[in-house]
Amino acid sequence: MFDIAIIGAGPSGSMLAHLIAHKYRVLLIDKRDLNNESSRNPIVKCCGGLLAPDAQHIMARLGLALPTDVLVNPQLFTVRTMDFNNNIERFYQRFYLNMDREKFDRWLVAQVPDIVDTRFNSIFKSFKRLDEGYEVKYIHKGKTYTESTRMIIGADGGNSRVRKIAFKDEEFPKKYISIQEWFKVSELMPYFIAIFDESITDFYSWIIPKDEHILLGSALKPSQDASRKFEILKEKLKKHGFNLNERFRREGAFIYRPTFLNNVISGSENIALIGEAAGAISPSSAEGFSYAFKSALYLSESLEEGIDGFFNRYKRKMKKIKMNILLKNLKSPAMYNPTIRSQVMRSGIQSMNIVKK
Repeated sequence: MFDIAIIGAGPSGSMLAHLIAHKYRVLLIDKRDLNNESSRNPIVKCCGGLLAPDAQHIMARLGLALPTDVLVNPQLFTVRTMDFNNNIERFYQRFYLNMDREKFDRWLVAQVPDIVDTRFNSIFKSFKRLDEGYEVKYIHKGKTYTESTRMIIGADGGNSRVRKIAFKDEEFPKKYISIQEWFKVSELMPYFIAIFDESITDFYSWIIPKDEHILLGSALKPSQDASRKFEILKEKLKKHGFNLNERFRREGAFIYRPTFLNNVISGSENIALIGEAAGAISPSSAEGFSYAFKSALYLSESLEEGIDGFFNRYKRKMKKIKMNILLKNLKSPAMYNPTIRSQVMRSGIQSMNIVKK
């Protein structure tokens, strides 16, 4: 029997496995073929791949440093904010690490000690209660396998199957469709762009440079006209001088936005949730790396004294994340209410002037 089965080897699951492998017998399951770079089942993650300062801080605390081959050009120090509702544009200083998301996920998995049992290229299906724990069922290469474990960790993203099975009566965070397209460009863009336009979405859209490409994405309300609104956004940007003619690829995913504190749940008994599976994601920017790392760190600290009684310890620590999400929700009107946003941007507070050559 395993001590702990972690479902999902993304940032939260890989980080947790890295932190607890010295103390527990761990099983790590993921549908992606994370050990094989030439896999026919490639990693496709609809993500901007920007590591925010809070996530960098957690990595620094844990003594982790990114190798240069994970990074892509350019490294970003500026956010260009475009408000289409009020026809205002401002520049703000921010510090992001710009990464290749696939290489980042593979690097994180490489930090997991070899003593962890991995089941990659495997699809988690279900679990059921046993006298002394749980039986976990998954499919690998068309065959069904089961493993026994004392404890289950849902680290399987915003659309978490663990959460759906164990906490089916709990409300999920508000759901959006993220559409993202890659375009080839002839020169580097020196900033990350955040776009606000209520005719497109009540959340936001973005443009991120990645070497010889830019990523255009938008978090849209899930409806039949999501693709149409994305095309309207592209036409508006073309009128602003953006070259969106050479599309390289298109990808999509669901984004979950916790608008109420009860959207964030830690788990119960011997089932715990971390990262986006717990609903821990920024409601103002959809940033998730820092919450993935923090929740993994909090859970690992809660397990230092053993599995017995871990949940109450973890629940107390997760109050910090809940408070942070509450504050971001209180801050959101300044970003997403067009009238308030107009007043803030027109004031010029914390903005900076860009020297044009």
